[in-house]
Amino acid sequence: MSLPTFTATTTAEEVLQAFADQVKDKNVLITGTSLNGIGFETARAIAKYANLVIITGYNAERLKLSEDAIKKSVPSANIRPLILDLCSLASVRNAAAEVNAYPEPLHVLIHNAAHGGGPFQLTPDGFESQLSTAHIGPFLLTKLLAPKLLSASSSKYTPRVVTISSIGHAHGTGVDLDFLAHPTAEKYTNQSGYFQAKSACILFAAEVGRRSGGRVIGFSLHPGAIYTNLMQKPENQTFMKSIGALKEDGTPNDTQFPFKNMAQGAATTVVAAFDPRIEDQPGSYLVDCVVANDQVAPHSSDPEMAKKLWDATEELLGEKFTF
Repeated sequence: MSLPTFTATTTAEEVLQAFADQVKDKNVLITGTSLNGIGFETARAIAKYANLVIITGYNAERLKLSEDAIKKSVPSANIRPLILDLCSLASVRNAAAEVNAYPEPLHVLIHNAAHGGGPFQLTPDGFESQLSTAHIGPFLLTKLLAPKLLSASSSKYTPRVVTISSIGHAHGTGVDLDFLAHPTAEKYTNQSGYFQAKSACILFAAEVGRRSGGRVIGFSLHPGAIYTNLMQKPENQTFMKSIGALKEDGTPNDTQFPFKNMAQGAATTVVAAFDPRIEDQPGSYLVDCVVANDQVAPHSSDPEMAKKLWDATEELLGEKFTF
């Protein structure tokens, strides 16, 4: 059976209909699944087809709202909520321990959570919050769940790690390893923090496959411009206006960016998680549901930089990440 061609207007549901056989019996963990976000829409869409969807959030009340909303939309969904704060290494370790105690293997790990370009803020562990949410926390979570991912592999299936990046990565100069280790307000702007975080997502996804020897493969992506809860937060609006994503009144700037609806915004994540046609292109970056490696800035496609970022993150955490 020939598979369809996807475009910028393809929805997550359309992708899942095409790959229903690939999603069946799969267990998926998605970070950042608050209502009115692409993580929520990704989880809701996948839940119709997958065996298990683990949704995460740092606020138990909001996490329950997401769980209830998914079950209302998909009564057959097998949803498991997980408290996870990617700005706290202790929370990451607790969440990983809980997942590792589950009887099921983990087929797909989707790092969707983001911080959204807010003001300078240090985490309790002393890391800059955007980089902690987009890279340091996900790096540690992936390390701790690596055995769970490997347990899902077979001669016919390779587990996947998916990171949500942005075209915004190309507007920066890449990850500043000194700032990663020694963040200061003087060296920070909303833009630089966001651009570095999204650059790290691409580098990490590519390096996962190299470090694992292909036993786990990674993909990164730009989901498109979507008017999500993250974009609507007051602390993120200054940044979103500065890059032209929002008008001065806080509404989407459709003349600057071709905005997608939520279902379209989740589609590229679903492609990265399940499309069998990209399995022989590990580490790829996707835009509008197709591989778009030509759109990655040189500083975010450099294998040597990916290696340096991995090594630097290991040093920050004080532990090695090996498969």
